[in-house]
Amino acid sequence: VPALATERRFAQRLRECLEEERLSDGRYQLQRLPGGRLALPVLEEKLSRLCLPPEMPCELVRIQVGTAASPRAPPGAVCAEPRRHPPLQNPVPSRAARRRTPAQRLRDELRRLLAASWSEELERDVPHAWQRHGDLVLLSEDSFKAAPWERLGSALWETVALALGARRVARRGRVMPDGLRTPSVTLLLGQHGWVEHVDNGIRWAGAAGCGWCGEGTALTISAGSSRYTFDVTKCMFSPGNITEKLRVASLPCSGEVVVDLYAGIGYFTLPFLVHAGAALVHACEWNSHAVEALHRSLVLNGVRDRCHIHAGDSRQLQLRDVADRVNLGLIPSSEEGWPVACRVLKKDTGGVLHIHHNVETPPAPAPPQTAVLLAEPGSAEAASPGGEAQHPTGDGGEETPRAGLRPQWQRWAEATATRIRGLLAELHGRPWRSSVLHVEAVKSYAPHVHHLVLDLECRPVLP
Repeated sequence: VPALATERRFAQRLRECLEEERLSDGRYQLQRLPGGRLALPVLEEKLSRLCLPPEMPCELVRIQVGTAASPRAPPGAVCAEPRRHPPLQNPVPSRAARRRTPAQRLRDELRRLLAASWSEELERDVPHAWQRHGDLVLLSEDSFKAAPWERLGSALWETVALALGARRVARRGRVMPDGLRTPSVTLLLGQHGWVEHVDNGIRWAGAAGCGWCGEGTALTISAGSSRYTFDVTKCMFSPGNITEKLRVASLPCSGEVVVDLYAGIGYFTLPFLVHAGAALVHACEWNSHAVEALHRSLVLNGVRDRCHIHAGDSRQLQLRDVADRVNLGLIPSSEEGWPVACRVLKKDTGGVLHIHHNVETPPAPAPPQTAVLLAEPGSAEAASPGGEAQHPTGDGGEETPRAGLRPQWQRWAEATATRIRGLLAELHGRPWRSSVLHVEAVKSYAPHVHHLVLDLECRPVLP
């Protein structure tokens, strides 16, 4: 670490000059030298711009771990005759440096790596956010795209890992348009990608030292005591669905049979089994890599015997009349799965559908109200952990508008309830009742587009 050493009486003025010229290295404290002098750390990459007034004697020293300081005069500076002194070791981080955010720490370490090659263009190219999975960091696809980074080779990724306290680094690409949402991920540092990640206690765990990215890599993620494992180069992971996973985990499913039409790696299958207490889950998935990941996760969590995996297109599912509850966790729309969901519902008692959909929501003139409908006193599930509120319909099955719901969401919920009611009536040859229990806003998917989940209770009308 370069530093300018001067007598104590000049130290304050030197500090002001360095700060005014933005040459001071705020990562480190000033260092005390033998003889009462003080050394002020400066930025390596800006030494060529250093120009101090003649009346400010100083000398350039270097503070390095385990090596002697080597005084020399900086370009453009008028300094006193260099003097030898004992080695300066282990520069002390400043208080500000100890409070640095990970993003600041990353920028500072990269600036040190590039030294005089550092530029404002490169600083703008340094990411401010990333995903972390255990000891692996996953960078966004637009990170470190400037040409100078490529010349650094592995030194760049080693520096990134060191700054962020990781051992492996990966970078995302665009999701492939193959119908399976296969990710394009490049492992930049590390030999494998298995990681363990905690997700509200559903542990998506894998082999020791797992990771999220890279060739032949797999990720393991944790809510409560569930564990998910998957290969991030072949399967997507959506951290934005955490609120819905928590909600599913709290649903009153004890003793129920659940059909999860789009199981993936087990986003919702595992909360149904591990936390909600479902007796059996039929998990449908057509991505073979996700099927393998789901199988491993079920074994890890000790619930493999309570899940039947149906590999293949869920639209071809042969199940009928088995489900108390059906999860349709596919966006932007799960509409192609609605006929299947109606077929697998128990024909004599019906059940609950959890229907995911992206709904367009134009900008509202007033601040938006909450999308969550609170349970009505006296409803069957009002006191349940899932917080599902029943809103009985009239004889025609029409839902009463709820004041807390955005109009567009309300219209979508009502239209969906009507459509499902018609599918059930056509399938079974008798009328059915559909009741909107709850509409959950999971996340903003795009500008003016929201990922919603409709909890729809469907029951046959008794003669």
